[in-house]
Amino acid sequence: MIEPQERTAILLIGSVLAVLIVAHFVLTSLGDAAFASPFGEGSREGDLVFVTGIVGSVAPTSTGGHLLLTVNGTRVFIPSPASGDVILHVNDTVRIYGIVQVYQGKKEVSVRSAGDVSVVDIPP
Repeated sequence: MIEPQERTAILLIGSVLAVLIVAHFVLTSLGDAAFASPFGEGSREGDLVFVTGIVGSVAPTSTGGHLLLTVNGTRVFIPSPASGDVILHVNDTVRIYGIVQVYQGKKEVSVRSAGDVSVVDIPP
């Protein structure tokens, strides 16, 4: 037979587990948007950021199958696993989520997956 203290402990553990599962699903459904900040001069390496603007250039890298973009003057790196699923053109208006990294002394936004890149309609 289970003692009252053991029953209480089991209920507490079950409650904590249920809260963790619900929190996981809520945070997953929110996505990166809830935690990202706008990319800017104050962005530090490793920060989760977003860039919204007009694509100024789209170029594949010479090796590796990666894509390099500029969005409002900000350099964006899309690695090969994601680049195959991304179709962008110059003058598209986009919202891109990624991690700030420094490459050759300059900050850029590095995309993690194709889902972090979207073409958006911004009303005039």
